[in-house]
Amino acid sequence: MMLRHVLMILPILATSSLALAQQYPAKPLRIVVPFAPGGATDVVARLIAPKLTQALGQQVIVDNRPGAGGTLGTEIGVTSKPDGYTFVLVSAGYSVNPSFYRIKFDPVEDVSPVIQIVKGPLLVSAHPSVPVKTVKELIALARSRPEQITYATSGRGSMGHMVGELFQYMAGVRMTLVPYRGTGPAVTDTIAGQTFLNISGITTTLSFVKSGRLKAVAVTSAQRVAEAPDIPTVAESGLPGYEVTSWQGLIAPKQVPRAIVDRINSEIEKAIRQKDVQERFQSSGVSPAGGTPEHFLDEIRKEIALWRKVVAKAGIADH
Repeated sequence: MMLRHVLMILPILATSSLALAQQYPAKPLRIVVPFAPGGATDVVARLIAPKLTQALGQQVIVDNRPGAGGTLGTEIGVTSKPDGYTFVLVSAGYSVNPSFYRIKFDPVEDVSPVIQIVKGPLLVSAHPSVPVKTVKELIALARSRPEQITYATSGRGSMGHMVGELFQYMAGVRMTLVPYRGTGPAVTDTIAGQTFLNISGITTTLSFVKSGRLKAVAVTSAQRVAEAPDIPTVAESGLPGYEVTSWQGLIAPKQVPRAIVDRINSEIEKAIRQKDVQERFQSSGVSPAGGTPEHFLDEIRKEIALWRKVVAKAGIADH
């Protein structure tokens, strides 16, 4: 009798799911960006939002909520009503936060991953007055001036911070972190000469390198970037074995209907394959990612484990 009831209910559930997907969305959507305007994650959000607006027939609003390495805005987003109208565009620092911050939600169990949107390296850049051109020269300068070389990032626990900590650990040097509430302010102050270095996603900083307002030192990926082939990798220019890749992706509150997750995944997958979006990504030194929600979840799990090891190895204290 129980099996008979289950078999009767399944078609009803399938029909309800289909109806939900067809009726959705009925009002504007919100993408929470847990960083300040102007940063790499904000750039990706503002590129994707108009594409979703066009595809869904409803306005998609970008809502910047910076603070605490992205944890504040992320918490606002993932604790919202799971009705498919609030999403969070997170960066790779999302995988760092569980080992660095005392966050109030489980980054795997309390969310619904939607799609990984883009991947790319971080860029280590310097104010033009800094007397270094290579990683080898940067290591030598840092060794001669312990804790005097400052590097700006989008906040404590951000990917820029982790890149800096891993660099210091592997190179045997000591530099000073200058955390900001977002990539934009960090880049602005480095351009103004308030800090020696900047470590940020290449999406935001490459244009300033091209204009001469910042000086490129190296990219953190295993290979050079096609858009800027003259910029060497950290590994090839002084620190063998070093590699870090950044990304941006969309997540939603737990229990968002799967039909909605699949709809948004599909629309973003289409958007990042469009020629104008790919050209914009390429010009920024990154590439489209894509894939299923399950693939994105696997990536998050793997990176959480990886960064826990790095944080422990580098001796970074909890905050």
